[in-house]
Amino acid sequence: MTLDFRQAAQLLRERDGFLILTHHRPDGDTIGCAVALCRALRRLGKTAYVLPNPDATALFDPYWGDVLAPADFQPDTVVSTDIASESLFPSNAEAYKGKVELCLDHHPSNTGFARYNCVEADKAACGELIYQVITQWFPVDRETALPLYLAVSTDTGCFVYSNTTPHTHQVAAALMETGIDYAAVNKRHFRTKSYTRLRLESRMIETMDLHHSGQTAIAAISLQDMADFNATERDVEDIAAVVGQLEGVLTAVTIRELKPGECKLSVRTGDHLDASKVCALLGGGGHAAAAGCSVLGSVAQAKSAILTAIETIQNQGKSKQ
Repeated sequence: MTLDFRQAAQLLRERDGFLILTHHRPDGDTIGCAVALCRALRRLGKTAYVLPNPDATALFDPYWGDVLAPADFQPDTVVSTDIASESLFPSNAEAYKGKVELCLDHHPSNTGFARYNCVEADKAACGELIYQVITQWFPVDRETALPLYLAVSTDTGCFVYSNTTPHTHQVAAALMETGIDYAAVNKRHFRTKSYTRLRLESRMIETMDLHHSGQTAIAAISLQDMADFNATERDVEDIAAVVGQLEGVLTAVTIRELKPGECKLSVRTGDHLDASKVCALLGGGGHAAAAGCSVLGSVAQAKSAILTAIETIQNQGKSKQ
């Protein structure tokens, strides 16, 4: 069943014993949403926790606080934030497949896997939706505003991605007015890189492939690259944003070799190409300007697969003109 944010807020008010799920390989949006919602539910007098995410890096350590669920917690109500499908559950959430009561999300590719689904695909970040839900109960306070700012800022590249809207800025302004240290969030997530990260970016640029007269760039990080620089997951956080900075590039693809025979791909585009349609051809999804998928095979095979997918969607667009 589909709900709007007002109905979702009412449903949450009526329930208790919450466990909130985040997606695998979590980003600032899913973590910020889960932490903010958990704290707001506690402010309502509810029992609420966030399921620990085994994929989370130390980059997000400052935001968890006391919200992580103890191992013996038995929830009455399971909620997901920023998760488009059950295939994106982290390994320790497998037992909750088919048991999610409410899904709060902003991905147009959302599969409607929960009993109740509140999906606002026009929002740049799920954090904007969570903000709307929480403000049905009371104004946000600093404790809730900080993780929400993390959510909104990281999913918009600190408000520079094309998904950023006037509503995004309105929500960010309201969060900043609570007195949070937003400058520290911006510094931590957008203006600080490890030496290892810079070396990885250099390797990506050196080995980058350009196609379609330089309008499509494909860069890869192999397992060997990670080993060469002794890199960790924190060193590659949001590294997909690098490729699209090259002048003249309209479609940016980043390939991460996760293990031998498996690659994760991130595709970022503009109005000329729907990234979600490209990734859907390979079993993935996301937004029109930013989407992802996984490909079984080598880095070379992943490059070939994504190029074919891009050209297929491009040709479909030309045939409709």
